[in-house]
Amino acid sequence: MVELKTDTSIDAMHAAGRVVGQALTAVRDAADVGVSLLELDEVARGVLREAGATSPFLGYRPSFAPTPFPAVICASVNDAIVHGIPTAYRLRDGDLVSIDCGAVLDGWAGDSALSFTVGRPIPADLRLIETADRALAAGIEAAVVGNRIGDIAHAVGSVCRAAGYGIPDGFGGHGIGRAMHEDPPVPNEGRPGRGLRLRHGMVLAIEPMVIGGGGDGYHEAPDGWTLRTNDGSRAAHAEHTVAITETGPRVLTARSLRVG
Repeated sequence: MVELKTDTSIDAMHAAGRVVGQALTAVRDAADVGVSLLELDEVARGVLREAGATSPFLGYRPSFAPTPFPAVICASVNDAIVHGIPTAYRLRDGDLVSIDCGAVLDGWAGDSALSFTVGRPIPADLRLIETADRALAAGIEAAVVGNRIGDIAHAVGSVCRAAGYGIPDGFGGHGIGRAMHEDPPVPNEGRPGRGLRLRHGMVLAIEPMVIGGGGDGYHEAPDGWTLRTNDGSRAAHAEHTVAITETGPRVLTARSLRVG
């Protein structure tokens, strides 16, 4: 069942989204060669704590998970696509890092992700990240009243495929509101004009995931959470929480980040 949010509820979700944006900005600015993933998780915890928000990630345990998620961010490095658990791993020169973060404030959730490089960037990684960002922008542009879920999926997938990249099958975006994951699912590939019609008050997390090697295959790491590319190629992830409104898509998790 898809819940349509009131304008007041969307404003409340925007407040939660600002916290997510602040956390991602802080994590991105703290990430450097030698910094551990656990230290980045602590940075995000501090932002949430200061804002009076809680984490929808911490303790989350969907049906596939062997254990509750132990952190407030997902930290996926290099060939990890999504759901990476922060560990004592220290970032190295040239790493590609994807950070996913959520926040719950006054009962409303926000969810967003970004990818970046650490140290001296590899040009191929920059192209991969730029493609994920363009795919996200295309998906947001298609998130207008009267369109359908398939229009978002087609917009995202077309950008990724045109660049020669893979898309992990079965993973994509989702509705969001009082809970982090709500209906409807938002695939990263699909046919335009198909699926649920978009209405004012729907709020969606649109999140392209891109595999650099061009294949769509992935596997689950031994931790039961992290998804890795089958071919060992690198991956990038981008996400925003977006409200569908009569005046156009409203990004609720906007952030300001330094370049590089």
